[in-house]
Amino acid sequence: MSEPKGLVPVCSFCGAEKSPELPLIAGNNGHICQQCVTLAFQVISSWGSKKSVDTPELKTPVAIKDFLDQYIIGQDQAKRTLSVAVYNHYLRLRMQGQSTQDMTLDGAGSGVDFEKSNIIMVGPSGSGKTLLVKTLAKIIGVPFVVGDATTLTQAGYVGEDVDSILKRLLEAAEGNVDQAKWGIVYIDEIDKLAKRGGGNAGVRDVSGEGVQQALLKMVEGSEFRLAKNGGRREGGEEVVLDTTNILFIVGGAFPGLTDMVSARLHPRKTSIGFKAPVVHDKGEENISKLLEALQPDDLLQFGLIPEFIGRFPVITFLQDLDVEALKKILTEPRNALTKQYQQLFEFQKVHLNFEDDALTHIAEQAVKRGTGARGLRAMMESLLMPVMFDLPTDTGLDTCDVVLEKAEESETLKVNKAYDEDKAAAVVEEVKDEKKEERPNLTVTV
Repeated sequence: MSEPKGLVPVCSFCGAEKSPELPLIAGNNGHICQQCVTLAFQVISSWGSKKSVDTPELKTPVAIKDFLDQYIIGQDQAKRTLSVAVYNHYLRLRMQGQSTQDMTLDGAGSGVDFEKSNIIMVGPSGSGKTLLVKTLAKIIGVPFVVGDATTLTQAGYVGEDVDSILKRLLEAAEGNVDQAKWGIVYIDEIDKLAKRGGGNAGVRDVSGEGVQQALLKMVEGSEFRLAKNGGRREGGEEVVLDTTNILFIVGGAFPGLTDMVSARLHPRKTSIGFKAPVVHDKGEENISKLLEALQPDDLLQFGLIPEFIGRFPVITFLQDLDVEALKKILTEPRNALTKQYQQLFEFQKVHLNFEDDALTHIAEQAVKRGTGARGLRAMMESLLMPVMFDLPTDTGLDTCDVVLEKAEESETLKVNKAYDEDKAAAVVEEVKDEKKEERPNLTVTV
């Protein structure tokens, strides 16, 4: 298309004149410059992305916490923190692209860019960190993946690279990159990546500090090239996944962290002599109170690098479980252990009952062992395993009662069995009928 002499073409959108420094793309009825093309592409891309991810229902923090309350006892502070984080994630998902759509052709924008708030969860072993996140995944309407920090190594070494988490997130989104861009990633056992101390300065900590450094750009927001089919990149089709809007949640037990907090709050006096103050033993401090006083500097002292801590502005903690909380865990949640075993026995037409004293004893033993809620199942298995071994062949068994027998100096859990004679007779007759049906019919020919 030739231009008329003496007439300088201008961009039909912004009015910029054509020049050697500013070429224009000519169309049938007008022209457009490179800046307007780039801006138009950003606006159109935001429309397509918004349409593809605007399907989940916006769930309020109260609704999310009510759902978590059905499965998890206590930990209200952690529930509230996660509920608000997920709600804001949904809200940002709905409002994403708003700032791009508000842009004018002169480059100005009236919209606001929404940033995410990644979360660190700290709590003793068995307090429910992993269960909390797995339960949260049931109500999430965006792709969700749970990873384990102990399997990650720095890129180029034996093990899984950090971008393997993104590959799993892309698989959870069924290959939809736009859906994966708004996913949620939970990395467990993050305390195992603490920087190792000691004098081995020449040894690369490829599974500790190296992984923290490799996670920095991913957590903050960067573009990663991944194989579309989840395999190797060589010779395969690649996709680009931007992690800017992916919400990252990490959790760990951080053993010994409470001692560091206690030492900071109550520094030891090292003076000696006759006039030195007498140090009295204050006893074991409440772990929950120590975690309430947790500061980012404590995580730095534990071994996390400053850059990694800075990318997780929200720090929440899970309280240690006491006897009452463990007792409620045994009975109240929808998937409580007692309900699971009772249903397992009902499948075999046997009623299983638990006395209140027996449940209290199980909770007390779990507290003494320091295993938290994770130790409840081990105790239940060891108690009911002999009964479950004989259960399919124990003819006439009708009811099993778990009781606590108290002796002079000891308490023992015991399972009392009750039999039903009519039920046993019916089972015997049923077995006889089955044997008759299995007996082959012999025909003798002379």
